[in-house]
Amino acid sequence: MSEQNPGAEPRGTHPDDLPEYAERVLQVAELIPPGRVMTYGDVAEWLEEGGPRQVGRVMSLYGGAVPWWRVVRSDGALLPGHELRALAHYRDEGTPLREAGRSAEGHLPRLDMRRARWDGGADAGHI
Repeated sequence: MSEQNPGAEPRGTHPDDLPEYAERVLQVAELIPPGRVMTYGDVAEWLEEGGPRQVGRVMSLYGGAVPWWRVVRSDGALLPGHELRALAHYRDEGTPLREAGRSAEGHLPRLDMRRARWDGGADAGHI
């Protein structure tokens, strides 16, 4: 039985250290070019690890320091609670959008996933 206190930091770690998977997800987010996006599932597939929920969790906990608006839902809907901030980034970067119809709630556009989606590019390399 360990003599470590419950809840104590394991030896060799620091409270500011990110889990290795989180670091890899954030590195991918930083690779996405301005004006392009990847879905949560795309990031997981590119890393060959985890799934959309795991990527979403990483982005919700640690994504504020990277271009979080470039990792998106597969349906192109803007991130709930952050729509206006994300929309400003998309417009600044020229990210392809589909304007919302008058019947759409809030009249917010969606990402044009067919045109905005980035496949990681052959020159991007894997993390």
